[in-house]
Amino acid sequence: MPDRYIKKILNARVYDVAIETSLETANLLSARLANNVLLKREDLQPCYSFKLRGAYNKISGLSPNETTAGVIAASAGNHAQGLALSAQKLGIKAQVMTPRTTPEIKVNAVRRWGARAILHGDTYDAAEAHALALARDGGLTYIHPYNNAEVIAGQGTIAMEILRQHSGPLHAIFVPVGGGGLIAGIAAYIKTLRPEIKIIGVEPEDAASLHLALKRGRRVKARSCGHICRWRCGPSGRQGAVPIDT
Repeated sequence: MPDRYIKKILNARVYDVAIETSLETANLLSARLANNVLLKREDLQPCYSFKLRGAYNKISGLSPNETTAGVIAASAGNHAQGLALSAQKLGIKAQVMTPRTTPEIKVNAVRRWGARAILHGDTYDAAEAHALALARDGGLTYIHPYNNAEVIAGQGTIAMEILRQHSGPLHAIFVPVGGGGLIAGIAAYIKTLRPEIKIIGVEPEDAASLHLALKRGRRVKARSCGHICRWRCGPSGRQGAVPIDT
């Protein structure tokens, strides 16, 4: 399984639209934590998020039949913008279903990239259910924000860049976890090439679904959803990289 993802990551077409973001030392944070902390600056992407990588890698591989009616997704913001920018680049019609609670600035960004933004429901689940229904009834192709091999491979290009940009020792890579596409792509690449590097997922304390799943040995659903992600660095003197976005 990891070998299959390595090939997909190496062949990912993300650089048609995404950039190779910088890996920068967080000087103040490094001093405070007595560690060398590096930040992977995914907030520098054209739509300010790593989500662009996965969305474009998926859409760029669709057949003409799959894009005739257009593509659709459900998102609270970042995947929506990645999808909209990708579709604009490829000349494909795009629709995005977002919860009514989505910040206006993100909805406007989706529309600015040329996609149709539809506000529906108060939760992501409600928006997703409506998007799937529209995809089924209208013949659109649904682009999942994380549960797709091509999306995961697109996000995994971050790991490829980290190892290229920092050839020295790395103790750990801290990865924010939402749906899991980012950490899946990074873990597949890193653990194949540099298995000694720890991959540490980071979640909000009040939405720790991955933590619970690992603890119970099965898939679980978080009962609540938080927005603040906390992480702790490793033992003093070791180096860690953190992919970030907004």
